[in-house]
Amino acid sequence: MTNVVVIGSQWGDEGKGKIVDWLSERADVIVRFQGGHNAGHTLVIDGVEYKLSLLPSGIVRSGKMSVIGNGVVIDPNALITEMDKLLSQNVAISPDNLLISYSASMILPVHQRVDQVREAIAAKAKIGTTGRGIGPAYEDKVARRGLRLADIVDPSAMAEKVRLLLAHHNLFLKGAGEEPMEAEPIIDSINSLRDRIMPFLGEAWAVLDDARRDNKRILYEGAQGVMLDIDHGTYPFVTSSNTVAGQAATGAGVGVTTIGYVLGI
Repeated sequence: MTNVVVIGSQWGDEGKGKIVDWLSERADVIVRFQGGHNAGHTLVIDGVEYKLSLLPSGIVRSGKMSVIGNGVVIDPNALITEMDKLLSQNVAISPDNLLISYSASMILPVHQRVDQVREAIAAKAKIGTTGRGIGPAYEDKVARRGLRLADIVDPSAMAEKVRLLLAHHNLFLKGAGEEPMEAEPIIDSINSLRDRIMPFLGEAWAVLDDARRDNKRILYEGAQGVMLDIDHGTYPFVTSSNTVAGQAATGAGVGVTTIGYVLGI
């Protein structure tokens, strides 16, 4: 098995999860490289059903390394909730089998609030987002005001970045007739999860480069489908990330020549 990228060839829900699950048995490393917890896979292994939205499919198989790349946007609360659910199903999750890129952007409650208010204002013209803050988080990433997972390492610097972010988004919320959001509850929420998330953080690109040099088999797990790609999909009714195969390189931090095969479902 060469290094493989699995993507959806339509608008998502093509059944990628079943194919990824089958391929993950043969892979050594499984990587998420775009999207957030708006993607959903249900896996059934030995009669047990596992529901995944953010974590790579390889997490439920022993002996596999799962990586969340820099191209993913992560809601810390959703991440911990999903991990706890799997832990309750006796799935082993530790820094030995899960690595999260320092450079992955965070989804905060303000992103979810902005997402929902925008959809309500748009009414019949709404995009149809999940309301989970994916789009606004990507917007902040591109605008260079977003927070990355690395920011939790320094709580005081992180707190200041949250306050600056809210200063921006509260202008919109006030203009929309909504109550502005307070910084402290968001800061406290992030800090409450800090010690649980930090052990999993690392340089995803370096781990993947080492795996390549060791001739490990790497599976890149796409979310949504190419017709939802921000550039190549049915714009504006698209997601907020690139969903095509080329994003695997950018969203994981690897060279494009390291990808051997693209499988569209």
